[in-house]
Amino acid sequence: MTDPTPGPRGTAHEPSVDPWKGLRGIMAGTLVLEAIVIGLVLTVIARLDDGAHFQPWKVWFVSLLAIAMLVASGLQRKPWAIPMNLTLVALAVAGWAVHWSMGVSGLLFATVWAYILFLRRDLAGRMAGGYLPSQHD
Repeated sequence: MTDPTPGPRGTAHEPSVDPWKGLRGIMAGTLVLEAIVIGLVLTVIARLDDGAHFQPWKVWFVSLLAIAMLVASGLQRKPWAIPMNLTLVALAVAGWAVHWSMGVSGLLFATVWAYILFLRRDLAGRMAGGYLPSQHD
């Protein structure tokens, strides 16, 4: 049996609380917010230019994407959650075909997801190095 690697605050152990749980909550909350914003695109395409953009395929695309984001918010424990989230945000950016405002919203959320991925990498590094306070309880 090997001893755990000593960290900056002494010998580290497994975190007493699950640090990934908080990150999964952030990801789920981001998906809910993104679904709300994407759903509001329906009002944009319905009102602009007297409804000229309100075509059936656009309504279906926006509605299904918003619903998929809400469903995905409950699936953040799955190992394939990150690729699913990135696919959904890529579809939001591709929504530029629906209306440019949807594409801009998708780009804004893409930057949010890039930051979440940075936080995920940072958290993994801190866990590996023994820098989390919950590793020294």
